[in-house]
Amino acid sequence: MSELPSNVHLTSHPIYLSIRGPLLYEDENQRMWLNLLMDTVGVLQVRFLQVDTPSGHIALTTSSLTSSTIPLLWTLYPGDQYLDSMCRFWHIVHHVKKNGVEEMILELMEDS
Repeated sequence: MSELPSNVHLTSHPIYLSIRGPLLYEDENQRMWLNLLMDTVGVLQVRFLQVDTPSGHIALTTSSLTSSTIPLLWTLYPGDQYLDSMCRFWHIVHHVKKNGVEEMILELMEDS
């Protein structure tokens, strides 16, 4: 009999996510998060996956292209939302652990 995938909903979110490379952010515990920008029916979402990448192997990128297209920093705010470095609020759609891998999806709030 095969086991069903385990999904655990998480309520403890990273306090901040700081850019470490073009697609990577680092949280306050030095964990790396891969991100993917998604546009689903006119709604902007960002999907973060926690990945095992040593931080010493990633070059910090602060080019003008990076800073103009994606936020340099995300900070957790009360009410299950993040404020990015571009002063936009993002609602946490979900934060789960699937088969040992954390996934968090943020959605840009309309009034941002």
